[in-house]
Amino acid sequence: MNNLDQIFVYAKYWLVGLVPSGAQSLASSVLDIIAIIAVFGTCFAMTTILERKGLGRIQNRYGPNRVGPCGLLQPMADAIKMLTKEDIVPFAADKVVHYLAPLVLTVPIWLAFSVIPFGREMSAIDLDAGILFFFAVGGASELAVFMAGWSSRNKYSLVGAMRAIAQMISYEVPLVLATIPVIMLSGSLNLNKIVEAQSGYAFGVAQWNVFTPWGLAGFFLFLIAATAESNRSPFDLPEGESEIIAGFLTEYSGFKYALFFLGEYLGLFAVTALSVTLFLGGWQPPLRALEFLPSWFCFFVKFAAIIAVFIWVRGTVPRLRFDQLLNFAWRFLVPLTLVNLLVAGVWHFTGTSLDQSVRWLLCAAPLVSAYVYFGRALSPNLPTRVYQYAE
Repeated sequence: MNNLDQIFVYAKYWLVGLVPSGAQSLASSVLDIIAIIAVFGTCFAMTTILERKGLGRIQNRYGPNRVGPCGLLQPMADAIKMLTKEDIVPFAADKVVHYLAPLVLTVPIWLAFSVIPFGREMSAIDLDAGILFFFAVGGASELAVFMAGWSSRNKYSLVGAMRAIAQMISYEVPLVLATIPVIMLSGSLNLNKIVEAQSGYAFGVAQWNVFTPWGLAGFFLFLIAATAESNRSPFDLPEGESEIIAGFLTEYSGFKYALFFLGEYLGLFAVTALSVTLFLGGWQPPLRALEFLPSWFCFFVKFAAIIAVFIWVRGTVPRLRFDQLLNFAWRFLVPLTLVNLLVAGVWHFTGTSLDQSVRWLLCAAPLVSAYVYFGRALSPNLPTRVYQYAE
């Protein structure tokens, strides 16, 4: 079973061994790049078709069902369409910046995957500050969005870019704050060590961070902030067709538009992979009885489950107004993540002095109280509506 678990690692070592010793380091990096692009490029194609079919079922329609068996070749048809569509650039646009914006968005996201451990000994780069690297390269997305909006010389594009940047900056704060308890209790910024800190079993069940009060709260706060960071419904406000057309994408077409579309999904995949690593034990199985499963299989099962939740939320939750979006970030998520920091500290320092049930109650009580308090603060005290009907 260990051979199946490490099959991709052994395959990489075998291929690198075929290269002269002076070029083996370069060959290893190239193989890592090819593997990441192949895996998540395939995930992009599969997610788009499954999402469209899933949303179709939720909305009582079929979804794509014409191209290929059961519509499974629809992503290929979409790719051909995007490659062959005319690339229209506004006459007044800054053509160099307009061209670079989609590249600035997608390239750093590919780099973010390099620090994620997809299985046992299956991370491209083992950085001691892996989380910092992840958020550092992810910060380029705000720059790319501004470049797209400003270079288009279109007021709708610029307003859409400003809305997108306000949203991304607002939700990046709780996204980062939600990861700090994990760093505190694992004692490391290295993602491989964070996975190792969640090893072990209690009564046959894995000791993941999500099975603690601070980890459960942090997991949901992280996913909510990640949904907004990825421009997913119900936070998909930068592209309000009834208000600002397609936002910062208004003046993009063809393959450049496809790169933005790709970047949005890659960003979703990156934060999903990070959430699996931080809160769901990474590649570790949930039960001791499932240790025979390959580590990479466990990781991608969790990954697929969270992607399915994102699709479900998109099909069922209505979008917010922009003022509601910002209020939700600054008046609810940020205070709740700060409370969760304190709870994580209490959990750590009461580890040996209290019974587990008392410890759980002591840590869960402030989180529930803060949730109720900050939730009620979001609801304005508006007078009751009175409807009058013509007699």
